[in-house]
Amino acid sequence: MLQGTVSELVERGAAELHIKLPPGAGASFERYYKFLNTESRKFNITAITGAEETVRMHFLDSLAILGVAEFAESRVIDIGSGAGFPGLPLKLAEPTMSLTMIDATAKRVEFLKNLCTELDAQAVCMHARAEEIAHKCEIREKYDFAISRAVARMNVLCELCLPFVQVGGLFLALKSVNCEDEIDEAYNAINRLGAELVGTIDYTIPETDVKHRIVAMCKTMETPAKYPRRFAKIEREPL
Repeated sequence: MLQGTVSELVERGAAELHIKLPPGAGASFERYYKFLNTESRKFNITAITGAEETVRMHFLDSLAILGVAEFAESRVIDIGSGAGFPGLPLKLAEPTMSLTMIDATAKRVEFLKNLCTELDAQAVCMHARAEEIAHKCEIREKYDFAISRAVARMNVLCELCLPFVQVGGLFLALKSVNCEDEIDEAYNAINRLGAELVGTIDYTIPETDVKHRIVAMCKTMETPAKYPRRFAKIEREPL
């Protein structure tokens, strides 16, 4: 049985995460859920269904990133956005941030554009492959934060995401708590791409026993121009 409306579930969970939502955010998440519930099958967006599961495993899992850094007035790029996670929940919770969402699947980008219209949320939705668009000067190393959730193993993900982050910015990867092996194999990639591991932050999704981890990397120097490489080479010869 649903223990409250989507708005109430989000507001209760955000409070447990010590996140203060702006006025009207709860209603926006309500519209987000309804749109997702209606359109997800058409666009093959997410296997998670039902209000409680969507709120906890998508909305609140995304919002946990706000406990890591200050996102007000920041420039954020979400790589492999899919149904908008984690970037769009962050935008609803922190409207002052500038959000760019990238996905390689045209139908998902169409979904994101329609969703942003439905939510009256200002965001750039780009149909592109990260390893290709990262070489464009107008987007390369222009962001305070790069964020990504459940896209690839860490050593691959770093090469796809770190080139977008400006020196002094952060790359935040959402992972399971059992990602030590991934982190260990990614140290070389992190260093060669001009970053260093800051640390990991574990959290429990409110009203569940599910634990996830945010892996934080700080950009300390410019990424060498040859990165990222073509995806086939990234997969065949990860850093």
